[in-house]
Amino acid sequence: MTPGSTIGLGSGRAAAAFIRALGERVQAGLQVRGLATSQASATLAAQYGIPLVTFDEVATLDITFDGADEVDPQGDLIKGYGGALLREKVVATNSRQLVILIGREKLVPKLGTRSKLPVEVVPFAVPTTQRALNKLRVTFEIRFAAGTPLVTDNDNLILDCHIGQLNQPEGLAQAILAIPGVVETGFFLGMNPRVLVAK
Repeated sequence: MTPGSTIGLGSGRAAAAFIRALGERVQAGLQVRGLATSQASATLAAQYGIPLVTFDEVATLDITFDGADEVDPQGDLIKGYGGALLREKVVATNSRQLVILIGREKLVPKLGTRSKLPVEVVPFAVPTTQRALNKLRVTFEIRFAAGTPLVTDNDNLILDCHIGQLNQPEGLAQAILAIPGVVETGFFLGMNPRVLVAK
């Protein structure tokens, strides 16, 4: 990370810790710009005086710092427990480098070890998505917050799907994404991130 960089700012606890640390360096004089993956991250960055941009202003990010909920030995990820998986994937795929910040408990032998795969769905399509997921032998719960369905920054819902450990997640990722009404899944595959594990 060098002065003048444009940095993707992830969402969740690890990303928030990074944003606070980056904000302290910005306040000390570091000149960078950030592109936030959620309204919560944008609000936090603004509190620390980190200048924010959008994809109207930049085409590619120099580097993105984010967390993950599962990381397998190949560096494939499950993300989205914080509900920002769609914007996180847009930012990650438009970054020259992706850095994932995790605790050791997020390292898993196979994706699906923690059993939950977030899937972002258009509200209109939840019933049809449920029937399609049932054909794939995938069950789910709609994610709730404060007693009501959680609505993402994109005005969609999150389905927390129970998948179990997967030897080859690519097939399930493609099958779920092919369901009309599914906007994105929490699978982040083949992105070759640099994974930093806290001790």
